[in-house]
Amino acid sequence: MTTRTTLSSGLPINVAGPKDASRAIIVLQEAFGVNSHIRDVTDRFGAQGYLAVSPELFHRDESPEIAYDDFAAALTHMGNFTREGLESDLRDTVAYLAEQGMTPASIGIVGYCMGGTVATFADTLGIVGAAVSFYGGGVTNGRFGLPALVDLASQIKAPWMGLFGGLDKGIPMDQVDALEEAMAENDQTTEVIVYEEADHGFHCDDRANVFNAEAAQDAAEKALEFFREHLD
Repeated sequence: MTTRTTLSSGLPINVAGPKDASRAIIVLQEAFGVNSHIRDVTDRFGAQGYLAVSPELFHRDESPEIAYDDFAAALTHMGNFTREGLESDLRDTVAYLAEQGMTPASIGIVGYCMGGTVATFADTLGIVGAAVSFYGGGVTNGRFGLPALVDLASQIKAPWMGLFGGLDKGIPMDQVDALEEAMAENDQTTEVIVYEEADHGFHCDDRANVFNAEAAQDAAEKALEFFREHLD
């Protein structure tokens, strides 16, 4: 079970897993806040032996948990993001992990939906050892004050994996192809996986209309394998 604490910077984080872990995973939320699903995902990484941390990226708006059918509210809170604020939250989270004995090479980051976009941005900062993005948007048009992911591709500094759904209308396959091509031009290890029968949000088992159990399990296993291979 996650434990919530607030850092000196004012950033609340949810922590799971052994305190003496040698590796850590930062779990970045969907557009609906750090809700029961994200806390559960954090617990899952903790159960795999990682020190898992989910920072509350909506903390400047008092960390709301948003209903899955209230996308208008989610858009409002995402509209309040700035690049500076996101980078500050990422660095504060990494600083907390450094206090627990972690180095950047031992820290992985995984994000879902909105968090997938931010996880890719985090990979450009030199603060993590590997990044996994589940259906992160903003591929050809920047979001949250960040450049488009195709433009960030040349700047990534650690191995990166992107997991997408073939039925995702918000991230069409021509954009996924463009991102894969842009990532391939980087010297870092990169990989793109598409689940042809999966929609956006396929990993979230609290969203019955899009959850795809087979794709979710396979993607989760591939993410774990990626972190095992690339983190020190």
